[in-house]
Amino acid sequence: MKILLILISLVAAPAFAAKAGANEHSETWKMNPVKSKHSSGPGPKNLIETVELDETHYKVEANGTAADGKPVHIEFNAKFDGKDYPMIGVSWADVVSVKWIDAHTPQMIQKKDGQVTMIITCRVSKDGNTRTCTLKGKGEQEHNMNDDVVFDRQ
Repeated sequence: MKILLILISLVAAPAFAAKAGANEHSETWKMNPVKSKHSSGPGPKNLIETVELDETHYKVEANGTAADGKPVHIEFNAKFDGKDYPMIGVSWADVVSVKWIDAHTPQMIQKKDGQVTMIITCRVSKDGNTRTCTLKGKGEQEHNMNDDVVFDRQ
């Protein structure tokens, strides 16, 4: 009986942990341009991101204004199953897959024409008020990106 309880707890623990981590991300977030770091040039003037995240799927809708004044709209809805899902709104990717790095850290792998172009890892601060997404890869016009985009909870 003890062994059965241990096995059940080992199987259930990751699901509970992923659910706890997902809940901290599911919110509306506003980019903080002062705290954000954009290595490849100016970042967006503003960006509001609505995140719906649970242990099985990751949905994002972001709207704002690019540095050049043009509107920004980014959207995807992916499952944590290793498959590619369509995304819109960035020139460097047409699909995204998602995975959990740990119980609190989802990661997006963006691709264009089958090639990985960007990896984005997001974490929420311990107080739950700040979400930082690190972008590494090739962005607009093939510029190398190593950006930290900071969002404040709304």
